[in-house]
Amino acid sequence: MKQGLVLDKVVLLGRTLDEYRRYFALDLEACRGRAILDVASGVSSFCAEANQRGMRVTAFDAIYGLPGEEISRRCGPDLDHVTDAIKDLKTYRWGFYQSPEHLRGFRERAYQTFLEDYREQQGKRYVPGRLPELPFADGQFDLALVSYLLFVYEDQLDYEFHRQSLLEIMRVTRGEARLYPLVTFEAKRCSHLDRLKNDPALAHLGFEEVRTDFEFLLNSNFYLRVFRR
Repeated sequence: MKQGLVLDKVVLLGRTLDEYRRYFALDLEACRGRAILDVASGVSSFCAEANQRGMRVTAFDAIYGLPGEEISRRCGPDLDHVTDAIKDLKTYRWGFYQSPEHLRGFRERAYQTFLEDYREQQGKRYVPGRLPELPFADGQFDLALVSYLLFVYEDQLDYEFHRQSLLEIMRVTRGEARLYPLVTFEAKRCSHLDRLKNDPALAHLGFEEVRTDFEFLLNSNFYLRVFRR
């Protein structure tokens, strides 16, 4: 029996720039002027907030082919479902968010900020598409970020999807990629992770698990840094 959050699809949950900073241990000042790709960014407000701060962030997600009104209709129900599902689970630490109500505030601010920016920037800095293919040039970005897609959805996304997605992310990234978290929704280390590190097709890549000081989902206080050897 599953011990953590059970999802049968990828849900639309927005995260803020402050949460991204904690997930990936980002130095926001050092990111100014850099070309950053936010992969599978959904309704997160990172792209909107980061561009306001002088970063050059492009967001990529399958939902960006949809009108804002249709995306908006999904945000509330997805947030309701997840908030209700996790409030009694033992696989979360509530130190940062304090309570499900406080968490909801973060998520609502994120998707509302996203929707406002998306209505102006759809087709510009919000690019539609679906992994494992990216519609960008080789080495177009200095940094790629992936949060709450790879690894965490281990049951829905198989090993081959992870491998092809990582190869494609590194194709378009001249610097490094950071992926967070490294555990599934059961707070268990994803089984794909060590296979990726030892896959001959990825031998040209280096992997470093970097500890952070942020943990909500248990054991989620690491991100994976991927770089060319």
